[in-house]
Amino acid sequence: MTQPYFDSLNEGDPLPALAKLPTPRQLVMYAGASGDFNPIHYHKDTAVARGLPGIVVHGQLVACFLAQMVTDWMGPLSELEKCSVSYKALTLPDESLVCRGVISKKLVGGRVALTLWAENTRDEKTVVGTATVKLPALAA
Repeated sequence: MTQPYFDSLNEGDPLPALAKLPTPRQLVMYAGASGDFNPIHYHKDTAVARGLPGIVVHGQLVACFLAQMVTDWMGPLSELEKCSVSYKALTLPDESLVCRGVISKKLVGGRVALTLWAENTRDEKTVVGTATVKLPALAA
């Protein structure tokens, strides 16, 4: 892992992408860990009865993937101060998902604002969000 430093970053710089392939098994494991046992995430007939194409990935699991992308990038000397997301489209199990981010603004105090999103194979942004990270400065 390489530690990014505030001084060496620019607005518009991308974060390293994070690829995920959520599986039905992972949805069951996430349900157990999170307590979200909504049957649309594991019972196909219930999901279809509610107008969905089949079981769907928890939006919060995709939000966790975005947070993982940020924390993998920011290194051990940084601090994730804020992260928020909105759910925009469905993520289906066994469908490739790519998490992406960009430095949208350099802020005071060594902080950067990030724009985050997860894309499915249909080129839809399924979850979008923002984060604020405090980074260390380069040593003088």
